[in-house]
Amino acid sequence: MVVQKTSVFPAGRDFVFQKLQQLETLQMIAKPYAAFEPIGETVSTWEVGSTSVYRFRLFGVIPFGTHTIHIARFDPDGVSSREGNEHVPVWNHDIQLVEKDESHTLYTDRVEIRAGWKTAFIWLWANAFYAHRQRKWVRLLNRSER
Repeated sequence: MVVQKTSVFPAGRDFVFQKLQQLETLQMIAKPYAAFEPIGETVSTWEVGSTSVYRFRLFGVIPFGTHTIHIARFDPDGVSSREGNEHVPVWNHDIQLVEKDESHTLYTDRVEIRAGWKTAFIWLWANAFYAHRQRKWVRLLNRSER
């Protein structure tokens, strides 16, 4: 199943891309739906070919396995990561960034989810999660100095 959400962000594509490179951005926009605690070597910025592992907690408290993120593509036009954990073996996340003008970016999250019999439940949660993430992105960008 696929989740897809699109929003117009109040910042230029380069600034959004700069924020996308930071682990702290993921941690901030995921709260309170999810928490990512690094295991082992911490990746402070994402780059193509990097793989990182996190203790994943639903709603910040419910243990939900060890989540692995492998970055397949990372450039100003978008990001592709191949992710998964014990409960959701396939979580392929693609982010598309389209510059509308120098102060607005069309941002799309597209996530392919495969989790066996749990897929429909995970899909429902993911729909709420990505809508939440994009709202948090807008708040973060409105507060950021550019």
